[in-house]
Amino acid sequence: MKKIAIMTDSNSGITQAEGKALGVKVLPMPFFVNGELFFEEISLSQEEFYKKLAEDADISTSQPTPAQLLDTWDELLKEYDEIVHIPMSSGLSSSCETATALAEQYDGRIQVVDNQRISVTMKSSVWDAIALRDAGKSATEIKEILEKEKLDASIYITLETLKYLKKGGRITPAAAAIGTVLNIKPVLQIQGEKLDAFAKVRGTKAAKRVMIDAIKKDLSERFAKYEGKMRMGLAYTGDIEKANEWKKEVEEAFPDMDIYMDPLSLSVACHIGYGAIAITCAKMVEI
Repeated sequence: MKKIAIMTDSNSGITQAEGKALGVKVLPMPFFVNGELFFEEISLSQEEFYKKLAEDADISTSQPTPAQLLDTWDELLKEYDEIVHIPMSSGLSSSCETATALAEQYDGRIQVVDNQRISVTMKSSVWDAIALRDAGKSATEIKEILEKEKLDASIYITLETLKYLKKGGRITPAAAAIGTVLNIKPVLQIQGEKLDAFAKVRGTKAAKRVMIDAIKKDLSERFAKYEGKMRMGLAYTGDIEKANEWKKEVEEAFPDMDIYMDPLSLSVACHIGYGAIAITCAKMVEI
């Protein structure tokens, strides 16, 4: 049986320490802060990122260079026969497209999975890849299964501030100003490729209710046939006290589900800011 490496990037929320414990290679995502290059968790921690964000630093996301990707793959292939590489969704970054093109040089030894996920649902895909590999699936089979089930996931996010949607051009300055005065909280969703609007409500309490109701509807309708096979995850940007309060509320709403929680990846945090909270669900693969 071939020896298969599982690889992802830090958009999965998997830390370097977690990656080592799981036996997964985690590629740190690059960021430019006031023109200076940093790498997530290597030279830029979550705490440092939010400090710079609060200081209104000019922060932009980037992607690993082809050289970084090739060097990492070549190093892994000294020990492994094949690699399953799970980057962030192609709808949110060009890193997946770049990796797919570069993988053509490796005669099928590298399988790049575009399962259109990010953060905790992307982490779920990594867990699935490990389970499939350990069950004896080939790299090609793992890619096929993960891509077949790529849309069996949902993410809902609400924001503390409209500042970063305005900064990114997703809403106008006037709409941001009115929304701030009226305490409008947008609820955004990721169902597949992109981050889209889902609802607008007044106040965080209402936003939480909308997200919980949305996940309940998904579980009872879209994912009804997967009862007992869904993972639920929570995510947040920066504010751990708010996140723990959110986790308690979700556990009360879903007492029969195991719920895990991670910080949102910095690539998402760049565009939504501090204090956001999210709820997700994703189907587990069947072995």
